[in-house]
Amino acid sequence: MAAMNSRRVAVVGGGAAGVFASIVCAQAEGRPKVTVLEKGPQFLAKVRISGGGRCNVTHACFEARELATHFPRGERALISPLNRFQASDTMAWFESRGVKLKVEEDGRVFPTSDSSGTIIECLLGEARAAGVELFANRGVEGVKLLASGGFELALSNGESLECDRLLLATGGCRTPALGQLAVSMGHTLKPPVPSLFSFHVGTSWVHELAGVSVPLVEARVAGTSLRERGGLLLTHRGLSGPAILRLSAWGARQLHELNYRFALQIQWLPHLDMEALEARFNTCRRTQAARFVVNSPLAPLPSRLWERLVLAAHIPREARWAELSRQAQHQLIQLLVRTEFEVTGKSLNKEEFVTCGGVPLDEVDFKTMESRICRGLYFAGELLDIDGITGGFNFQAAWTTGWIAGQSMANDCRGNRGQPLPA
Repeated sequence: MAAMNSRRVAVVGGGAAGVFASIVCAQAEGRPKVTVLEKGPQFLAKVRISGGGRCNVTHACFEARELATHFPRGERALISPLNRFQASDTMAWFESRGVKLKVEEDGRVFPTSDSSGTIIECLLGEARAAGVELFANRGVEGVKLLASGGFELALSNGESLECDRLLLATGGCRTPALGQLAVSMGHTLKPPVPSLFSFHVGTSWVHELAGVSVPLVEARVAGTSLRERGGLLLTHRGLSGPAILRLSAWGARQLHELNYRFALQIQWLPHLDMEALEARFNTCRRTQAARFVVNSPLAPLPSRLWERLVLAAHIPREARWAELSRQAQHQLIQLLVRTEFEVTGKSLNKEEFVTCGGVPLDEVDFKTMESRICRGLYFAGELLDIDGITGGFNFQAAWTTGWIAGQSMANDCRGNRGQPLPA
């Protein structure tokens, strides 16, 4: 087996966490030599497709403890790291390198170019300028410890590479095999299960309304404490949108145990209780007496959705507000407060494909991102049992853990193990 020249630091995984860590490490005092090994043909492939190709860089939440609450797995562990490198630091880092950013109304942060290519060009440009060696189509098939304390990596092209410090940033463990390198170094894995996914429902009128969205609903999983508020999107397979994706994130393991088959309850106007709805209906009786109920949606419900709910309440199309019986009114209010759907499966959110699971957090020192089991081995990104809800939080975890790992490896290479990291 041929051997490449030894490098002080090797990074396995050319995604957001791995590339960012390589830059931070290579730019640190002493400028250690860094090599990034990516098994696929492209670096930052997930960055390229995230946010519909716009790249949701982070979320404009600038208090570490509050920011950490957006992580179903990893909240407590991330508080201290986020105090050291949080969303404002991410924004400052990119903007200081010429990337203009914008904060959208919901707090998501994007490049003003609305192109993920802007973020990719910045990251790869910084990496090359810092002297980072980038190798695509170069997977790592095995790792062994050297007597010297370093590592020897067996590469997919038959070569080997020796390094003194090793960062695993291989992304989410969508299958246990993707975490095998960590396991070979003595770590365990929490079983991977999907997070951030949409729900399949068989209700035909939902499929017919594909593309219709509602700005705010409350979604609940019957028989559990799981509930979320947010936007809802009707699709040709069922239900998606922020409320559903957040529900799937917080309930990832519970929903997996249910085999993704459960009753989902939707409250279409969560700001209105039954009493308030009755008052709204009585107003409609007085002010829109001659109008057809089916043509008079309660704001902000879309007209097509309102029509389906009216018909589902067995109210005839020709019924006018003045003619609406108390029983029919009650049935419609009941549907507005709780429409129940049978969920029969899931679809992964293609922009995110996030999993929960991975290397347990108690096996990693979050002050340095170094393994507590194998000296010189570091972790960053989704290989850890950390995942956030949709909205830029998973990328922020990648930048934060990558920054700490990069600083720590550089510090370690200078012989300063255990010393405080640079501010």
